[in-house]
Amino acid sequence: MKNLDTTMYFITDSTNYSEDELLYRVEEACKGGVTLVQLREKERTTREYITLAEKVHKITMRYDIPLIIDDRVDVALVVNAEGVHVGQSDMPVKIARKLMGDNKIVGATAKTVPQAVEAYEQGADYLGVGAIYPTTTKVKTVLTSVDTLKEIVNAVPIKVNAIGGLNKNNIHVLKGSGIDGICAVSAIMKAESPCNAAKELKEAFDELQ
Repeated sequence: MKNLDTTMYFITDSTNYSEDELLYRVEEACKGGVTLVQLREKERTTREYITLAEKVHKITMRYDIPLIIDDRVDVALVVNAEGVHVGQSDMPVKIARKLMGDNKIVGATAKTVPQAVEAYEQGADYLGVGAIYPTTTKVKTVLTSVDTLKEIVNAVPIKVNAIGGLNKNNIHVLKGSGIDGICAVSAIMKAESPCNAAKELKEAFDELQ
């Protein structure tokens, strides 16, 4: 995954959105320049998840943007998504890697240096580290300091992204951290214009470099 671009990693949250609205927001985010799209659905049945993933994948393929499925290796394999992301309570990275194969993307969540090193050693291509700020998503969040973020960047040779409550007005705290990109949920999902939000967030990140 040497050409993996994690600069602007968009994670979906379909809460309170119709399917059409979600798909619209995914496409607008793609137009705005996101480099990865993660479909995250904690509440849907397997069949519902697959159906939605197929629709989202049609959009991301048009823009040549990799689709990452959160948590569910089975769904990722069925829709031939480009990758899967596993958290600390999900399937171990080494098993996800074995099932996905060497040519697919496997990402992992890490909140500590030991977790980061373990994920790397088990075959992760990138790490999502956080939460940097409290979030409004339904996912349980444990805050991670920017100092820990820097330590993780220095501990592993794979790409590291910051995640958790990030927006264009607060990502300045990440300056000098050495991260490869940022993950955004609400900053894009809840924006009046997801396209503009993605552009502005990407520009704000570029200014950190």
